Amino acid sequence: MELPDETVADLLRRLRRIEGQVRGIQSMLSEQRECADVVTQIAAASKALEQVGFKLVAAGLTYCLAHPREAAAAGYDLDRVEKMFMKVG
Repeated sequence: MELPDETVADLLRRLRRIEGQVRGIQSMLSEQRECADVVTQIAAASKALEQVGFKLVAAGLTYCLAHPREAAAAGYDLDRVEKMFMKVG
């Protein structure tokens, strides 16, 4: 499945931001910061990662609808994309 370059760039940007969040959480744990603060950051990173998944599946669905034959030939028929969406959701 082909994703637009701008979509891939956005997903990579989001993942780098999440990577920074996870490093921050590691630092918080090393510094023995308050549990509630650490949990708040974990929840934020988790939500951000979920959004990456949604955006990826949405882009895939858009591709599948615009190019149904190519998508099906690549193994991404609508049923498979729906299952991927259900995993993220």
